[in-house]
Amino acid sequence: MTIYFDNSATTRPSPLVIQSVKDCLGDDMFGNPGSLHKLGVKADNAYRAAVSRTAELLGAAGNEIIFTSCATESANTAVNGYMSRNRRSGRTVISTRTEHKATLECLAKLEQSGANVVYVSVGSDGKPDLAEIEKILGMGDCALMCFTLVNNETGSILPIDDIVAIKRRVSPGTAIYLDCVQALGKININLHMTGVDMCSFSGHKIHSLKGVGVLYVRNGCRIDPYILGGGQQSGMRSGTQSLLLAESFKVALEEACDTMEQSYKTVSSINLYLREELRKRGCRILSPDDALPYVLNVAFDSFESETMLHSLEIYDIYVSTVSACSSKAKKVSYVLLECGVDRKTAANAVRLSFSRYNTLDEAEEFISRVDEIYSRFLVRH
Repeated sequence: MTIYFDNSATTRPSPLVIQSVKDCLGDDMFGNPGSLHKLGVKADNAYRAAVSRTAELLGAAGNEIIFTSCATESANTAVNGYMSRNRRSGRTVISTRTEHKATLECLAKLEQSGANVVYVSVGSDGKPDLAEIEKILGMGDCALMCFTLVNNETGSILPIDDIVAIKRRVSPGTAIYLDCVQALGKININLHMTGVDMCSFSGHKIHSLKGVGVLYVRNGCRIDPYILGGGQQSGMRSGTQSLLLAESFKVALEEACDTMEQSYKTVSSINLYLREELRKRGCRILSPDDALPYVLNVAFDSFESETMLHSLEIYDIYVSTVSACSSKAKKVSYVLLECGVDRKTAANAVRLSFSRYNTLDEAEEFISRVDEIYSRFLVRH
């Protein structure tokens, strides 16, 4: 039995997505959406339909949706593009040090260019200090806030409603960029209701393909484009539009929305079972109690994270240590350290992340294999 518990890193494309790819490769669907002949018009109509449906599912308008190559491109476009376009709005940016590297590297670049990036502290639950946010906003000069709706390593959920309420009361002119990558398809997202200005999404985290992301930019929010060229997507992201990628994202999002309620229940039962069983075995649960159930971060006693990862891999069980975007660096999770986890515990941390394809039987098999690994280890030592 192959058990894939690394869905925060990437997901397998769903059968419907694979079929949509085959359909888009048909003899009458390969046209360039920018061409004036009937093949181009047909591709353009299908592309526009994918944009419209994606916007509908996200609670946005079609002209607020920009297809990109990935969420990292979306983040770069949003953060750098907003600060470049809105120089008179202020030079202060509020964020945390638990953000994804895509955001943190953008902020580091802004600092090099003279921006005042203020990193507010987070609690053991990974949530930012709201009092600090309000204090900084009250000082004026804050152009932008950058946060993540669901942390990719712990599943911590951002109190976005509280942050938006503070912003509206204290500094209504400050924009908000929100990384929604790990939240998409798992909790309801209505962009017009959130009160944020820009959001990033990734296709391959919801059983679509690698190579497609989405950037939401609220109407009225002005940013400079990141990629220049032929002016596609209203000048916001030049380059020939890919019907195949847009359609794959739309299909995956439709599936995620259709199965969201049942998937949440199934994954919640998996998460609860693993929390209980792993605690019995002396493991420390590092994800907060109110985290999104799709992510479970756990420290295994006496096992460094990479040792446990490869021990599980022997049984065709796949997990991760830190974020896949940082895993090759062989470093302790900076997210856990910022949340107050001691370095030794963080060095033993493994992230389990689930999708609608996972089952309770897999969770039980996982626990059985963990017991075998501990048994073998104790025999040798």
